[in-house]
Amino acid sequence: MYHRVLRLATIAGLAFAAAGLDGVESRAATPEGPLVSTEWLAANLNDPKVRVIEVSVQPGVFERGHIPGATNVRWHSDLVDPVRRDIASKEAFETLASTHGVTPDSTIILYGDNNNWFAAWGAWVFKHYGVDNVRLLDGGRKKWEAEKRELSSRPASVTPGSFKVTTVRPELRARLADVLEAVDGKRDARLVDIRSKDEYEGRIFAPNGVPELAIRAGHIPTAANVPWVKAVQEDGTFKSKEELRKLYADAGIDGSKPVIVYCRIGERSAHTWFALSQILGYETRQYDGSWTEYGNAVGVPITNLAGTVWTGK
Repeated sequence: MYHRVLRLATIAGLAFAAAGLDGVESRAATPEGPLVSTEWLAANLNDPKVRVIEVSVQPGVFERGHIPGATNVRWHSDLVDPVRRDIASKEAFETLASTHGVTPDSTIILYGDNNNWFAAWGAWVFKHYGVDNVRLLDGGRKKWEAEKRELSSRPASVTPGSFKVTTVRPELRARLADVLEAVDGKRDARLVDIRSKDEYEGRIFAPNGVPELAIRAGHIPTAANVPWVKAVQEDGTFKSKEELRKLYADAGIDGSKPVIVYCRIGERSAHTWFALSQILGYETRQYDGSWTEYGNAVGVPITNLAGTVWTGK
């Protein structure tokens, strides 16, 4: 009789647990890989170990409505140094992560507008400071909103953590000197310019409606041009791993050599850095100085297919 009762209790307990009725909400295991789907995130918003952080560029978009429980990181002030043209310092990043409730066992989900450009920048900064368990919401705000999923305008209540950086990964970042070594053949690396074809060829200095920040137009010599937009589908999600591998292989980027990616200020190239390094596993550095630095540097070679040189007429 005892064994029969114990067996029935065990079966009942399993049934309740499977239905999420045992007092603890059932949660799906975090998917392997660098991306999570909107379905997974919607089912795991109440997991205390999941920290959702929005990194958007459009002012007010977070305040108008964000994923419930998400906190807001401002790219232009939180992830960069306020005085130097540089990423946030180690100490500033520790304060930022702690304020947003990040702990060593957190699963960090980043998302944002503009096809996750700045969320990918955030992921790069997090990785730079040794945070491994960080993922992007595939499709970002665009897909979440298109699916008419819940948005909240209420500020999230987050218990501050005490995060400390234990590892810094400078190998994820390229400097001007690294780029020049690649141009001169002193560094065995491939350069990838992820800007539009018109920017790459020197027909325009910056995307429409964006201030010109460089004195000269064109691209870094030897760089292949693979615009970032070719890596995404219509709904904002990344293309499949197989499609991405073919896309870059067609441009001579197959992972056999280290890669350095750049754009205008580093935000679009962070998206490509994520595709190459996190999805495909290629050794990839982000040149966040990008064309704003290179196009203004004195004494560096430039390839300009359009024949334009100066901003002035």
